[in-house]
Amino acid sequence: MADLSVNICGVEFKNPIIAASGTFGFGREFSELYPLSNLGGVSSKGITLEPRDGNPTPRIAECESGILNAVGLQNPGVDHFIEYDLDWLKAQDTVVIANIAGNTAEDYCAMADKLSASSVDMIELNISCPNVKCGGVQFGTQPDSVASITAEVKKHCKKPLIVKLSPNVKDIAEIARAAESAGADALSMINTLTGMRIDINTARPIIHNNTGGMSGPAVFPVAVRMVWQAAGAVKIPIIGMGGISKWQDAVEMLMAGASALQVGTALFNDPYAPLKINNGLNDFMDENGYNSIKELTGIVEPY
Repeated sequence: MADLSVNICGVEFKNPIIAASGTFGFGREFSELYPLSNLGGVSSKGITLEPRDGNPTPRIAECESGILNAVGLQNPGVDHFIEYDLDWLKAQDTVVIANIAGNTAEDYCAMADKLSASSVDMIELNISCPNVKCGGVQFGTQPDSVASITAEVKKHCKKPLIVKLSPNVKDIAEIARAAESAGADALSMINTLTGMRIDINTARPIIHNNTGGMSGPAVFPVAVRMVWQAAGAVKIPIIGMGGISKWQDAVEMLMAGASALQVGTALFNDPYAPLKINNGLNDFMDENGYNSIKELTGIVEPY
């Protein structure tokens, strides 16, 4: 049996499959279906300094090969997460990643301080959410702003810092280098692509926010391309995501340069998708003589 374990920034994952932020809540509902210990890790719902109600509804629109969302980071706030959710998550025997989002650099730094004093294993810096009117993606689209916010948060972060990158940029390799140079310990990518749907009967956007973040199988080729480009530009680990829905996608993303993976939108269609992907990945490795995830990471040979 292949060794599916991976080490990201000194943190040991029993397998490379992580439940993606925003699709798994804090894990309680999914724990009714299977032990969360079957997962390599859980990236929490995006957490803000203060509680947020999120955007007005409607805020979800289905697409033919994915989903458009503008939930707007609805969450109970970082203090509630630490007090009511974190101990439970830590007891599930899986790596816990706290995903944080803010309106200002001060928000991010305050959360990094609070979470650094907690039992979370890693912090994921979300500077790529396109569904809020301030903060989020405004920090993630230019190399200078990516470097600035990463450097500021790094001063306050005593846990391994993952910077989550936006695909809505001109040059993903340049953005990745900016995060690495400012102290990021790892990258996660990609977040959602900005999209829009229109109700042809009302001639109005389906989503109240007008635009939203597109995720699901339709974005997978874009994600693979961006992971490959970033992997060629940086030396830090990359956690690949964006439309992974089956084990073949997982293999492809690893070959592109990812060291671990996040599975998100697939959970809405099949809550067991991460387990099926992990099992299929294991079978592929056994059948093809791969002994570890490292042997797959970044092995694509471009023409």
